[in-house]
Amino acid sequence: MLNFSFHAPTRIHFGRDQVRQLTSEIPAGSRVLLTSGGSSIRVNGVLEAVLAQLAHCTVIEFAGIEPNPEFETLRRAVELGRREQADWVLAVGGGSVIDGSKWIAAALDLDPAIDPWLLVGNKTRVRSARPLGVVLTLPATGAESNHVGVISRRETQDKQSFRSEHVFPRFAVLDPCFTFSLPPRQVGNGVVDAFVHTLEQYLTYPVDARVQDRMAEGILQTLIEVGPQTLAEPGNYDARANYMWAANQALFGLVGAGQPQDWASHAIGHELTALYGLDHARSLSVIVPALLQYCRADKAGKLLQYGQRVWGLAGSDAGIIDAAIAATRDFFVRMGLPVTLAEAGIDAAEAALRVEANLPRHKPQPVGEHGKLTPADCAAIVRMSV
Repeated sequence: MLNFSFHAPTRIHFGRDQVRQLTSEIPAGSRVLLTSGGSSIRVNGVLEAVLAQLAHCTVIEFAGIEPNPEFETLRRAVELGRREQADWVLAVGGGSVIDGSKWIAAALDLDPAIDPWLLVGNKTRVRSARPLGVVLTLPATGAESNHVGVISRRETQDKQSFRSEHVFPRFAVLDPCFTFSLPPRQVGNGVVDAFVHTLEQYLTYPVDARVQDRMAEGILQTLIEVGPQTLAEPGNYDARANYMWAANQALFGLVGAGQPQDWASHAIGHELTALYGLDHARSLSVIVPALLQYCRADKAGKLLQYGQRVWGLAGSDAGIIDAAIAATRDFFVRMGLPVTLAEAGIDAAEAALRVEANLPRHKPQPVGEHGKLTPADCAAIVRMSV
């Protein structure tokens, strides 16, 4: 097992009616910038439930954060927060709203003379941030209890991450009932996103991290079990609860502790999203099977373990690896996601050229757990995604 340091300060309130914890989490008299995405939280009653618990505060609403949070939108939220002297940020939504709100919380404390885009890619240090809380409505990214965010900038075709200990949410409310009205596309995306987050930290090479391996395998098996069930039975509380908790634990931090990590599919996927507007999870569903095939020699030990332990496969080593990759593709299909760029309406040859040209701007060094996948390798993976 590799050396690691682990810190997880977010208090999680999980289960039915836990939104009531907002009353004690946010001090009376606070000026709360409430951030959200579309209109769904108004329709499904989530906003009403949240506002009922914030009667002791002044609430300033900012809606319209996109599925890939856009820099210009977030900058308007910062302007509003400064004008209204917000001293808390409360994100009500999924990973994109939460990621954007982390950036907002940091930008609110940034010297106005500094270009806030420099926060992205950690080009300037986050020294402080407004306290941030979360009410989760779309399980997928684990953003509700980690310190990483991803921000897009359409005009420059950028999609980059930033991280800081200061943007850990102080608390997160996870009520599975708040997910009952999610459209099937968002559920499928969320399950696959969580699945791939786990793979990125698990499917690398063995370092005898037995606890972390078993955690990863348990998360993967849980998503395989409850993923299709959440699509078929939207009101099944137990299925939604297990999906929500699995998505949180997938990127909570423990699965990757002491493990080599990959994240190459995310590097490629972010380029596809920035270039073509492809849903994040769908960029992963088309890239991951090709990446596993391309890197099968380097990943052979863990691919074999994955096939045996997660999918219950037997046979020759090569046969198990083939079947494990095929089972992964089939699972993505069952969740309603594309597994080729053609299905997503993207020409693979053109995309490969554009990814190869754009990737060095954001990833100047080779990617993957061995740090050896060059832009040319990533382009080859894209070409295989047909």
